[in-house]
Amino acid sequence: MNLQFTTKKALSFMEIQHHFSLKNYNTFGIEAKARQFVAVHSVAELKTVLEQNSSEKKFILGGGSNMLLTKDIDALVIHIDLKGKKIIKEDDDFVWIESQAGENWHEFVLWNIEQNFGGLENMSLIPGNVGTTPVQNIGAYGAEIKDTFVSCDAIHIETQKMRTFTNAECRFGYRESIFKHEAKDQYIITSVVFKLTKRNHKINTSYGDILAELEKKNPEGSGLNPGLKDVSNAVIAIRQSKLPDPKELGNSGSFFKNPIVLKSDFEAIHKKFPEMKFYEVSATEVKVPAGWLIEQAGFKGKRFGDAGIHKNQALVLVNYGNATGQEILAVSKDIQNTVFETFGIKIEAEVNVI
Repeated sequence: MNLQFTTKKALSFMEIQHHFSLKNYNTFGIEAKARQFVAVHSVAELKTVLEQNSSEKKFILGGGSNMLLTKDIDALVIHIDLKGKKIIKEDDDFVWIESQAGENWHEFVLWNIEQNFGGLENMSLIPGNVGTTPVQNIGAYGAEIKDTFVSCDAIHIETQKMRTFTNAECRFGYRESIFKHEAKDQYIITSVVFKLTKRNHKINTSYGDILAELEKKNPEGSGLNPGLKDVSNAVIAIRQSKLPDPKELGNSGSFFKNPIVLKSDFEAIHKKFPEMKFYEVSATEVKVPAGWLIEQAGFKGKRFGDAGIHKNQALVLVNYGNATGQEILAVSKDIQNTVFETFGIKIEAEVNVI
């Protein structure tokens, strides 16, 4: 089926493909097929696809970095491939950057660092595209999307009407947003606006191993006064030392969320396991590193056929070549059950299981 899109600027033709392999469209490298598949490159194209296929079941695909395909997709898969970024506003201290949803997140972060725009550097090398970052409220090394997010534009799938969601309207939480709850499967994010610093950058080196990495790179002490690029390079080095490149070893980054436990419940657990690491997140809650729990449960580096747990980071499940989504899912369930039986703590998948 050929779809024709007419805009004031150009005329393009799009083809809906059938029984389309998604192996190269998910970072796990899982072989699964879409009943139908089309890539869109503008909001106009997206609206036309939605209008002309209103009765079709739809599956929205971004960078494919936060999902585990366990079956073929019996739907029209719409790949969001909108590109472009621009400054929409600025003053002496801040700049407002709008990025289209299909921009690669890491490349977007590096582009901002090159312009000396601060606020995203701690989230370097996170896989995926810009459009999916608000859905998950992605974060790393003490930073989250909500810290710099201003708004996003999204199209309603059924009505094709555009809506702008403000930071408050997105109801961000730990790896949570309205797009995982009330607005789930209702909207497609088409662009995102961030407010970044032009000067007086808030350099954050307090989380994880960033400071140690900076000092290792700059033993004379220059690492104690780092810039945006220094922090980004440190984060990249840390992530590369712990996390496999999806192009070389199929994975979706951290498979599990770090569980948040009530202090009242944690006290009894901690007495039994005094070596358990934790971080206070509020007056009543603590966060426990899921990677530590999984490693202590004996899974780090284990392999079950072509499905396994990465040798350097227990949070990461990997596809060694020809694992199916069902096989990786079975490993994840085994991990969850063993962790709960051992520590009495439930860990949830961060990855969307399809």
